[in-house]
Amino acid sequence: MCGIFGYINYLVEKDRKFILDTLVNGLSRLEYRGYDSAGLAVDGDKRNEVFAFKEVGKVAKLKELIASESPDMTKVFDSHAGIAHTRWATHGPPSRKNCHPHRSDEKWEFAVVHNGIITNYKELKTLLEGKGFKFETETDTEAIAKLAKYIYDEHPKIEFTNLVKAVIKELQGAFGLLLKSVHFPHEVVAARKGSPLVIGVKTAKKMKVDFVDVEYAEEGLALPAEKASQNVALLKRGNALLAPPDKSLLHRSQSRAFLSDEGSPQPTEFFLSSDPSAIVEHTKKVLYLEDDDIAHIHEGQLNIHRMSKDDGTSNVRAIQTLEIELQEIMKGQFDHFMQKEIFEQPESVVNAMRGRLNVEEKTITLGGLKQYISTIRRCRRIIFIACGTSYHSCMAVRGVFEELTEIPISVELASDFLDRQAPVFRDDTCIFVSQSGETADSLMALRHCLERGALTVGIVNVVGSSISMMTHCGVHINAGPEIGVASTKAYTSQFVCMVMFALLLSEDRASKRARREAIMEGLGKVSEQFREILKLDKSIKELCMKFKGEKSVLLLGRGAQHATALEGALKIKEISYLHCEAVMSGELKHGVLALVDENLPIVMILTRDDIFAKSLNAYQQVIARKGRPIVICNKDDEEFPGSKTDKIEVPHTVDALQGLLNVIPLQLMAYWLAVAEGLNVDFPRNLAKSVTVE
Repeated sequence: MCGIFGYINYLVEKDRKFILDTLVNGLSRLEYRGYDSAGLAVDGDKRNEVFAFKEVGKVAKLKELIASESPDMTKVFDSHAGIAHTRWATHGPPSRKNCHPHRSDEKWEFAVVHNGIITNYKELKTLLEGKGFKFETETDTEAIAKLAKYIYDEHPKIEFTNLVKAVIKELQGAFGLLLKSVHFPHEVVAARKGSPLVIGVKTAKKMKVDFVDVEYAEEGLALPAEKASQNVALLKRGNALLAPPDKSLLHRSQSRAFLSDEGSPQPTEFFLSSDPSAIVEHTKKVLYLEDDDIAHIHEGQLNIHRMSKDDGTSNVRAIQTLEIELQEIMKGQFDHFMQKEIFEQPESVVNAMRGRLNVEEKTITLGGLKQYISTIRRCRRIIFIACGTSYHSCMAVRGVFEELTEIPISVELASDFLDRQAPVFRDDTCIFVSQSGETADSLMALRHCLERGALTVGIVNVVGSSISMMTHCGVHINAGPEIGVASTKAYTSQFVCMVMFALLLSEDRASKRARREAIMEGLGKVSEQFREILKLDKSIKELCMKFKGEKSVLLLGRGAQHATALEGALKIKEISYLHCEAVMSGELKHGVLALVDENLPIVMILTRDDIFAKSLNAYQQVIARKGRPIVICNKDDEEFPGSKTDKIEVPHTVDALQGLLNVIPLQLMAYWLAVAEGLNVDFPRNLAKSVTVE
């Protein structure tokens, strides 16, 4: 949802124009996440001065606002810290006052940008108002900035990191945040709890080591260990809030990665973001923060702090190299990111299988599962937990998991799973599927399962995401950056990875050998079959013109193709705003048949499988009621001869993989229906790419 971007330079001379352009362009890279307003804060012309620019609407409007206010673009800073944000309204409507960054007071002593939701902000607001603070906005974020000022006013000699620790100690909910202050010039503190943050590093010379040590506070310096529900206590404790700042109590290690040969900090630039796609154009060296990390950037140094050492996390954070290229997140020859991503699927499914599937030797290797595969084989049941498109991919592979593993399978919507507080046991395996790896409902369900001792598996697209770090093991789908809000290539890559997972689980079953080999042969042909289907793009576009002006569409599928219909209907709803309902063909006669007439557009998935005859019954019922369905069928199927029936012909493959091919025409239909209406394909209204709130 919301996007965070920050830029800090140390001993690298940059004028204000460069700094503002860097921040604005960083926000532009995050536009795909969904937002309704944008803003940023940078240093002013005088000491202790902050310039803030906030605007409702797109990042382009923020850029226009900056130009209209004409700040001195020639002023040069050799050290500077700027923070920026794209906001998706949760508390208070989109407006300039509700837009981030938020301030502690009129002097901007503290400025904060924040992703997530602070669930106890009302209590904090009430008590801060009792201390004389006046709130300007309707947001939960403003309480963070004012809380920081309150603590600073009580303890003016406090260090920046200890101040932020004191603030975070009192916050409930999920957050990723950046905090800057006129009291700590050219410094930024970043904190993560349930919302992603990544730090890019660009140094003048090669870094000495490829990691940063984690620093832990000893008891004497930490806040009293009060429960989050007692957050308001800090406002009553006054000067007893913190022990005197004694640096000797810290396990402090130098930020060795950023030191020059002489032992002093070297010229360095830091880029902070909620998504690495905003960083890749500046540097490929990145460090992913983990939950409860507090990163302090100052004087060319990056120090990572944690409240407690006894939490099982590593005592270093690796500096990794980004694999994505800038051109991967650019549209290139395509009109929209969604169109580009649909046409990338022949390559993305190969990337999902590369190094994992050996068709010749009929073997599957999933390194991320290696240590746990025997445990999963012995589990009592497998529970798939996901939301939206990821849920549909789980539905699509449920049958092949049941067939190959003979383990009971259930597929759960994360929100419903949480609402029911569904029972989970130690001998269950819970598989969490998420494109972003940050989906709020799925993360909360993951915590529910971890608390109950179940084995957890993550299937995600984003390296370093919360789900990838919190689960015991997992698989990265390697689909590459997906910018369009409507997920396309992530769905097919999830499908492929989960089929490989099922194949791996069943490799010890001799009775399944022939079936496993047939599916592997099918996987080897998928990429070429995708290319064949994508050649139908023009004819599908012409077919979609028949839907122009329609208000509703029906999609029918049976067995595994019901999941395909669900995913197709979701795509059509998401980007064309056309009401579209997916119905299991077997349920047609139980009420839905009343909708069928000669006018209602009906798309029927009728590719050959073991239940084709049953699916054909639904087709005959629709024809008998004067319906004129559009049929997705296999090439040259004799059941649908001539030109009387509108049809989209797709190649035939093994039945477990047919849904993988059938979904491509539905993705193209959704795309062309949206284009025909002149809609914003990549950024549909009311929706966000990464749903990080409940």
